[in-house]
Amino acid sequence: MIEGIIKSRVVGVGLGIERTVFAIVDMRGAIIAKDGFCTTDFSNVNDYVAHLSQSIMQLVEANGGYETIRSVGINAPSGNFKTGNIEYPPNLPWKGQTPMAAMLRDRLGLAVALGNNAHVRALGEYTYGSAHGLKDFIYVNVGHGVGSAICMKGQFYLGADGFSAEVGHTCVEHGGRLCGCGNRGCLESYVGTNGIMRTAQELLEADSRPSLMREREIKSPRDIYMCCEEGDELAVAVMHETGVRLGIGLANYASILNPEAIVLAGGIARAGHWLFEPTSHSFEEHVFHNIRGKVRLLPSILNDDERDVLGASALAWEVKEYSLFI
Repeated sequence: MIEGIIKSRVVGVGLGIERTVFAIVDMRGAIIAKDGFCTTDFSNVNDYVAHLSQSIMQLVEANGGYETIRSVGINAPSGNFKTGNIEYPPNLPWKGQTPMAAMLRDRLGLAVALGNNAHVRALGEYTYGSAHGLKDFIYVNVGHGVGSAICMKGQFYLGADGFSAEVGHTCVEHGGRLCGCGNRGCLESYVGTNGIMRTAQELLEADSRPSLMREREIKSPRDIYMCCEEGDELAVAVMHETGVRLGIGLANYASILNPEAIVLAGGIARAGHWLFEPTSHSFEEHVFHNIRGKVRLLPSILNDDERDVLGASALAWEVKEYSLFI
């Protein structure tokens, strides 16, 4: 590194299933510049990495230059912080194990750290969001799937192989719905996007009451909680049943770990009180009595569009500095 130059910025990359977003972020978490492209345009991972590295270099050169960048962090589905690999992702076109951190490091000549979605997003909450100042908390992202991360004494617990905290694949109903993982009764199969849509279909088939959900094209859980806003009783019932299941899953989690708080994020969490109220009631009903009333359920305060890159930027600061050029 050239003497006298302070590397005060990092690059955060949010590798999403449909879209990749990357940004230059300073020490205070301010986003200096941001860009993105469609992940789905690249069925070949080498083409993807080539495009990503070129795009990052263009953004960096247009906003202060390489000498200001310390390192790069990547938020990736099925990412493993311990190996730097994306490992057997079910929703990406690149199968098997992809050494994404090493591939990007070789092209950029900068230190690169990679972690899975939930771990990196939780790190973002810890550094900039709702978990700031907490030492013991659980992060749960409820969206298409249910991702999670555990922070204990200010340190994230990743497990022996880097895949801890798979709360979405803990059982909340013996012999229940078949989950995408192959097991039955998983939390994700009830509170993930597909699970909520299935609950809505089941309730519509079992209950003959009028419902806006019968009259409209319901494509996502957001459509359901918009019906809640208009007073649809069956839509409210869908969110209530979802909240009860989520509360049970979170109560089991908290009873084992005794956290200060659980931070809830993701698309489903944006349902607001329609989901938070039944979740909270169910949580308090099922959690271990000695910690009842002591664990806070907190919504994420980070913008959905910025959470991934902010978390990835926080991860970038943790990797040992390295550069081929500066």
